Amino acid sequence: MATPAPVVLVIEDDPQMRRVLVAALHNHGYHVVESGTAREGLAQATGRNPDVILLDLGLPDGDGLDLTRKLRPKTRVPIIVISARGQERDKLAAFDLGADDYLTKPFSLNELLARIRVALRHAMAPLGAEDAVFTVGDVRVDLGLRRVFRGTEEVHLTPTEYKLLATLVRQAGRVFTHRQLLETVWGAGQIEQTHYLRVYMAQLRHKLEPDPARPRLLVTEPGVGYRLRDE
Repeated sequence: MATPAPVVLVIEDDPQMRRVLVAALHNHGYHVVESGTAREGLAQATGRNPDVILLDLGLPDGDGLDLTRKLRPKTRVPIIVISARGQERDKLAAFDLGADDYLTKPFSLNELLARIRVALRHAMAPLGAEDAVFTVGDVRVDLGLRRVFRGTEEVHLTPTEYKLLATLVRQAGRVFTHRQLLETVWGAGQIEQTHYLRVYMAQLRHKLEPDPARPRLLVTEPGVGYRLRDE
């Protein structure tokens, strides 16, 4: 039996943009559900069980950030924000409210399709897969054994370095805000200590990146946080 096509819910009020997205998604094998308003988008998200949501922030009957806040208690489906708003405060708000990714318009369709593939991989990964092995480039992280390799050589990490890397690995490709990483790795009382992140990220890059000054694995999202590359 053929595997059903993944369902992508597009919540976008611009008819022209919606047509472009729907056509591109159909051409790449996705089933698409459309919505032009926040109210309809909320109903489609809870009633149609999409695999990924593409969400514009500027909707005629509400803000996409408010919709993200309403969606998160109802579903864990990946939310990719697609918006003309490129300011850091909008990105931070979207991620802190539960968005998984953020693309600023205009963006390339190839980039969007890549982000959707990453989101689907995360959604289909079994929960609690603590024995999983993650590989990207020449770096391999064995979550079950808590061991990290670069090529054939084992990399020795401090407990904090490993906890930071493992947090990124478990949702590779997703952007984590500074606040989210600080709370997860150091605790809620340390969410203002962004220098912790800078120091430990520099240490991880020194140990894992071929050129720490030009990281390709541990990527900075300016003004927002960090992402572990998954493609």
